[in-house]
Amino acid sequence: MEKIDITLTSKHGNRKFQADARFITDGQPKPVIIFNHGFKGFKDWGPFNIVADKFAVAGFVFIKMNFSHNGVTLDNPNEFVDLEAFAKNNFCIELDDTGVLIDYLFSDASAIPGHEMDLDELYIMGHSRGGASAILKANGDNRIKKLVTWAAVNNLEAWHSKEELDYWRKNGRIYIHNGRTNQEMPLDFQLVENFIKNNDRLHVPDAVKNMSIPMLSIHGSDDPTVPVSAVKEIKEWNPQAEIKIINGAQHTFGGGHPFEGMELPADLKRVVEITLSFFRKIS
Repeated sequence: MEKIDITLTSKHGNRKFQADARFITDGQPKPVIIFNHGFKGFKDWGPFNIVADKFAVAGFVFIKMNFSHNGVTLDNPNEFVDLEAFAKNNFCIELDDTGVLIDYLFSDASAIPGHEMDLDELYIMGHSRGGASAILKANGDNRIKKLVTWAAVNNLEAWHSKEELDYWRKNGRIYIHNGRTNQEMPLDFQLVENFIKNNDRLHVPDAVKNMSIPMLSIHGSDDPTVPVSAVKEIKEWNPQAEIKIINGAQHTFGGGHPFEGMELPADLKRVVEITLSFFRKIS
């Protein structure tokens, strides 16, 4: 299996961010999948590397990316060591970072051999808030031909209570506790301001309603983070969208970080199988 590490530059502050591509070198053009991680996540979180290998073996070029302001750095790709960058992240940055990666794949600078990629079959998928980013990017970029979400946030406007929002506005910053790392992770109010300013671009329900490409949304019935009602609303907004509810599954489908196993948890294995079947279907 070939693994190619990619370093890109964000349009926002010239900040460097990384991606990696995995595929079987066989000289044949393969569909390309871009994967967006979620909030308080990164491309090598938990079992994501095993997931990437599964897709590569199945005949895809699978590309995982870090968002440029997710809090990790090139030197520390698996730790939140730059919380100031995390505080300055917003949804437009994530969309623009994905665009930088897609532009790179279509450019002569791409380190992935062109004969190994079928860029006419470019797909995108994302987990949790990365699912929302994937929805928005798929709706706004006609180079993307299929979309899959895992446990996706379906509305970025679900802010805290009015009291918390007023406090955030007044103080300019709030802190989100990370139970895994025990860090208090800052979020600047610019996140809200950016959303309000770019509401047309960032309104997930409208993006779902307008989606013209094949879309599959997978969710766990027992998700405590994003309730299963989110995926049911996606189906209401776009009856053409396929949905799959995994009975008993939670938000990460059995995955966690760090992940020591060599095989995927049963729920995540099922999610991968369903996703592969969807991507393999002829549109």
